Amino acid sequence: MDLNSILADVQENWWLYCLLPVVAALIGYGTKLAAIHMMFYPLKFVGIKPFGWQGVVPARAHIMAGIACDTLTKDLIRPEELFDRLDPARVAKEIEQPLLKMVDDITREVAAAYQPGLWESMPESVKKMLIKRVQKDAPTMVEDIMSDVRNNLDKVFDLRDMIVKNLTRDIVLLNRMFQETAAEEFKFIRNSGIYFGFAIGCVQAVVWALTHNPWVMPIFGGITGWLTDWLALKLIFEPREEKKVFGLFKWQGMFMKRRDEVAVDYGTIIANEIITPANITDAILTGPMSDRLFEMVQRHVQRAVDEQAGIAKPLMVYRIGSRNYQEMKKIVAERVMERAPEALHEIEEYAADAMDLKTTIIDKVRALSDDDFEGLLRPIFKQDEWKLIAVGAVLGFLVGELQVQIMLSH
Repeated sequence: MDLNSILADVQENWWLYCLLPVVAALIGYGTKLAAIHMMFYPLKFVGIKPFGWQGVVPARAHIMAGIACDTLTKDLIRPEELFDRLDPARVAKEIEQPLLKMVDDITREVAAAYQPGLWESMPESVKKMLIKRVQKDAPTMVEDIMSDVRNNLDKVFDLRDMIVKNLTRDIVLLNRMFQETAAEEFKFIRNSGIYFGFAIGCVQAVVWALTHNPWVMPIFGGITGWLTDWLALKLIFEPREEKKVFGLFKWQGMFMKRRDEVAVDYGTIIANEIITPANITDAILTGPMSDRLFEMVQRHVQRAVDEQAGIAKPLMVYRIGSRNYQEMKKIVAERVMERAPEALHEIEEYAADAMDLKTTIIDKVRALSDDDFEGLLRPIFKQDEWKLIAVGAVLGFLVGELQVQIMLSH
């Protein structure tokens, strides 16, 4: 085509040429929306294997949770550090009321079971005196158990198991951890599709005017989908340090530049929804190491029972039998473990304040090395990243083909 023919074609179909950059911008934006959505949804596999899709994060939930956990346990949180902030005496004080009620109930239950005649014949004032004696020493036992737990924390508490279990059990929470931490980055990815797509669309319009080659539209559409996805992901993390681009403007990877904001968002969701006093308590009482905790509690409870029995112990053993006496101590320990969640619920507010987990994580995230900081978000892009970019390219190609048909029809 000569220059006059090109100018005549552009003049006649000017609105179509103006539309090309707009459509390319929409392709860029649409493919970004699709890529981001595919990272997190659907939560469960849709389709007939091997054909179908599940969100990258839900499909790799154990891997993602494991990576998040490794970052938390390696660089940010030491269980010993958190437990050191708890004052055993203050804990005993916080659970005083449920503890006294627990001692009352357990003493009455066990005494009535193993010494029914004797216990029932006692005046109520004597029963209360015996119960108060046990209650008086209960806080000391709580402090002793806490000290024992702290000294043997690695034997009774598995932080990694707790984090992974909570994140894999609640995929929505796992998604939110990434979505909220990187909200600005995902917004940038979406919007970058418009700007990059528009620029590529301008080039596309010029090439079409010069060639009218039917392959121009789908090829440029594919390039728009692929290049804008790739470039947007690249600009999130690189460069790590602020640099001049083409000598025109300064740029630093968005995620790296937002370190302080990310630290606050990350610390907030971890402290409020993942590593909470309630979750820690549940992990200690019901986690894979809970049997060791029971053994520890049983040892302290049995010692307390022996101390309370005092000089009457031989008589008690004689009256109820050695086997029953040992069984009684075991039952007391079991009842303590059963009632523990109810009592420990009372310390959650104090524990949250004392541990101050949110501030701890925020400060430590800010102090991470560049590699470790990037690791907070980078894994969700590394997993199946090529598939997301490929989908963008395919969608762009198909829309480009549609553009060809529209242009040729005019």
